[in-house]
Amino acid sequence: MQSVAIMWLTYRLTNSPVATGTIGFLALIPFLFTTPIAGALADRVSRKKLLMRVQMALFCLAALLASLTWSGHMTVTLLGVFAFCQGILSSVEVTTRHSFFSELVDDKADLPNAIALNSVNINATRLVGPALGGILIAAVGEAACFGLNAVTYLAVVFQLRRITPRVQTYVPSGKSFLADLGEGWQIAYRSPVIWPLVLIVGLVSFTLNPYSILMPAIAVDTFGRGAELHGLFVSAVGVGALIGAVMLARRKNVRGLSRWVLSTASIAAVGAMLFGVAAIYKNLPIATFGMALTGMGLMGTSASVNTIIQTVVMDNQRGRVVSVYSTFFAGSAPLGHLAAGWCAAKIGAPQTYFICGVICAVGALIFLLNLKRLQHHLKLAYIERGIIES
Repeated sequence: MQSVAIMWLTYRLTNSPVATGTIGFLALIPFLFTTPIAGALADRVSRKKLLMRVQMALFCLAALLASLTWSGHMTVTLLGVFAFCQGILSSVEVTTRHSFFSELVDDKADLPNAIALNSVNINATRLVGPALGGILIAAVGEAACFGLNAVTYLAVVFQLRRITPRVQTYVPSGKSFLADLGEGWQIAYRSPVIWPLVLIVGLVSFTLNPYSILMPAIAVDTFGRGAELHGLFVSAVGVGALIGAVMLARRKNVRGLSRWVLSTASIAAVGAMLFGVAAIYKNLPIATFGMALTGMGLMGTSASVNTIIQTVVMDNQRGRVVSVYSTFFAGSAPLGHLAAGWCAAKIGAPQTYFICGVICAVGALIFLLNLKRLQHHLKLAYIERGIIES
């Protein structure tokens, strides 16, 4: 709800897709420089305690955002500051949460299902949240979304207090914090499995995540509608993502998941191109279906890549390597937001998203050409981890 409300409030104050693109950029650009630090930190301290502190900071931020919006003192500049601060906190939260999964399951074979179930949960909220946000914005304004979001952080802290994770003892490497930070990137770059996976997830995120900053302009300028249509489009992404998450959760193991990455990246590209064409011709049902395909592909690619990486990485390197994944997935999105916002101002939002789909399709094709090599190295990694027999 808060994501929808921030983008809608920005567009309401400016009537500019460049402004929404800038706010989207500010909200996600911290992932490029904070996420690696968060990964190194998550390998050194209690991940549960770190998560709780970040959630409390996010509560304070959302409560202040609601107060200033409700009182009429919110400006685009302040929105940019809030978006940037939330991006810093979110980058720490996402990296820590994903590396925390390994402490919640006793059998490593269950880890892929845990990650998939988390995706089901997250995308179920993406189905309900944007639609409810659009209704609330139209009825009472953006402040209500911010206020409700603040309350949810307290609920998360309450649940975290009830969780007793498996004991994880950090074994000091004898290296400095900066050396540990750089080691995660070295591990990822040298791995014939991890590096191509983070590259494809980064490309998919760069090209397709800008839907969130293009939707306000498309809802208003293309379809002549308001916040409720914006919420419908974003909810369609949630529907597709939820379907993709359930399909992933139903998988019995990680074998064949690299081909699923190819399939979902291709689905996402087709969905984006379909949405772009449908929006140009103002076909609302087809446009909504295109966004659902985009959501399914976007979630499927990110969750599948995350699952494979978490399966092959060592426990004492988990936080740092997962931070590389988070940097590519979330850190590339603000660059896409900025580029898409600028492009939309020049040629139009629907045309921009069609081009995004074409670029994603090219990336999927390159991934296909290198798939056999990836599968070979992935098989060796699974054998080494005892997941499959030689």
